[in-house]
Amino acid sequence: MLALIVFSALVAVVYYNVVEPLFLNPESKIPGPKLFALTKWRLALEDFKGTRTRKIHALHERYGPIVRIGPNEVHCNSLNALRTIYGAGSGFERTWFYRMFDVYGKQNLFTFESGKDHSERKKLVANAYSKSLMLKGPAARMVQEKVTQYLTLLNAQGEQPQEIFSTLHYFSLDAITHFLYGPSHGGTSALKGNAQHRALLNDIVDPTRRYLSWFAVHLPTLTKWMYTREGLLERMLRPILPMQKPTTYTGIRRHALEAFHRFKDAAETKPDILVSEPGIVSRLWSSHESVKGPGPRSLDSLEIASECADHLLAGIDTTADTLMFLIWALSQPQNSHIQKRLVEEVRTIPEDAFEDGMPKLDAIDKLLYLDAVIKETLRLYAPLPASEPRSLPNDCVIDGYKIPARTVVNMSPYSLHRNADVFDVPLTFNPERWLGPADKVSLMNRWFWAFSSGGRMCIGLQ
Repeated sequence: MLALIVFSALVAVVYYNVVEPLFLNPESKIPGPKLFALTKWRLALEDFKGTRTRKIHALHERYGPIVRIGPNEVHCNSLNALRTIYGAGSGFERTWFYRMFDVYGKQNLFTFESGKDHSERKKLVANAYSKSLMLKGPAARMVQEKVTQYLTLLNAQGEQPQEIFSTLHYFSLDAITHFLYGPSHGGTSALKGNAQHRALLNDIVDPTRRYLSWFAVHLPTLTKWMYTREGLLERMLRPILPMQKPTTYTGIRRHALEAFHRFKDAAETKPDILVSEPGIVSRLWSSHESVKGPGPRSLDSLEIASECADHLLAGIDTTADTLMFLIWALSQPQNSHIQKRLVEEVRTIPEDAFEDGMPKLDAIDKLLYLDAVIKETLRLYAPLPASEPRSLPNDCVIDGYKIPARTVVNMSPYSLHRNADVFDVPLTFNPERWLGPADKVSLMNRWFWAFSSGGRMCIGLQ
């Protein structure tokens, strides 16, 4: 009798874990390697090695535009899928994955699953990121000031080889903090040598940050348990933690919270601060419950602090890494002609377009070759090249395959931007491709996805 029970249990295990996912599940018809279809840990291994995005791209090259990458996960690489999943009103929502980016226990623009919640919050801040405000006004003057400070820092180091990873992060940190909080409340001075502000970036360069992210994604319950232990148990676990405390972005999140409280104290005593130092925090403050009154659309202090902190965290690495790859690409010997053409174009800026020795941003915006260089950098070295997971509460069809409800579907800039049918010689850094025939450029623009698309498109693309 016992043997029969054990045998029945084994049959059930094999059926539900092997037969059903490989042969009976609707996803079984989607091409892809069988081991990936059997267990999520095969892809998790690639994630741990830091090769997830490249591995998925290799699977697309082998299996086509739609690939099964997990028991309940699919990856796509076609324009049809892009419109179906990420188009406005598609019905696809963000997955639980994004909740790991909540700050202070509060959701923000990046972590809302609901498109309605995202849209309501976006209305409060999107206009501040508009191109017209970026090119003129306080934001433009701030950017010019930070560029001047960055060039001053480089000049002070003379003609010696320079490590630009750190200095570009100083620039992005100073720019985004001044944009969010203004100079009096949270604006940093890393470019001017402030050691405390430069130290905020230390955990960004900590290589163990990636391992903490892996544990948080694949073993969230265990990770939370390990990092919330105290006393003797905490000391016993410390040697095996994926990242030693304080964990990633701890310093930056602390700075963001302190900056908000400094602004809050000032706004409650000097209301004119909203005009004299306009920023994202000022816009959000108009919806604070103490100003707007209680209600479903009012924000409490931690919600505003979380929103600002999210913008801060999003604006540091993305800006600095893009600039770093751009400079690196231009410095390559095979790209010397690109650097030369770019210099020649910059020299065409008229004298009356300069202010305090710096070209005005609206004049820079007219440089077509510079725009092509930036766009090619974003194509080949997208700051966020990995997958953007979504799910739908009901069944759907993508590229001819039935996708069951709650299946996680993904797409990534990395794969979209390397389609050889769209981008000739896709691994070559070639800004001229963006200045070619109009029909070809139009096609490439439809595949260009450095800032996502639809209602969730990055509000900071300008």
